[in-house]
Amino acid sequence: MRQNNIIHKSLGRVIASSGNFKIELLSHVGSDDFENLIQISEVLSEQFGPDSKLTENTIQLYFNRHGSLPFIARFENKIIGFIIGVPIEILKREPWALLDTHYGKNNTLYTYAFVIESTYKGNGYAKMLKRVYLNWAKKQINLKYVTGHVLTGIAKNFTGKVTILNQVTNWKNTNKIFEYYRRELDPF
Repeated sequence: MRQNNIIHKSLGRVIASSGNFKIELLSHVGSDDFENLIQISEVLSEQFGPDSKLTENTIQLYFNRHGSLPFIARFENKIIGFIIGVPIEILKREPWALLDTHYGKNNTLYTYAFVIESTYKGNGYAKMLKRVYLNWAKKQINLKYVTGHVLTGIAKNFTGKVTILNQVTNWKNTNKIFEYYRRELDPF
């Protein structure tokens, strides 16, 4: 539904499902879902500070951007989590992005945010969402890598060829040490 150039309903398609759980790849996040996504991002805000909470602007900037891979997880038609990958080239204001050796090669997807509501953790939903995200990224002809920032020690649990490129003390004023990693997307 469109009114005054605002799309209210999200546009996307179901990529995977199991019972009441679905994962959708979105082509556009509608304003009807903004409040729910912002509420879910409170989990990030609690862990990493208020700057990690989504806003209407960051939803438009990252979810609705050409080249982004935004996935949402739904349980009984309610959004319970999301993961968003963006081409590293759109992060041109981030000094660390400009220093990445793959910046400008259009072959790297940065994992901007990944979260599942606390109530739904431990059910395998986060693992399924991450698996769908990585498999979909592998299918993109130009993509060879996925990068992101995670708490120190998390990246060692990732499968595949993962390299820690940098450590950042006090990442985004969180008072925590984060690792900037790169994961090779293995071909099929």
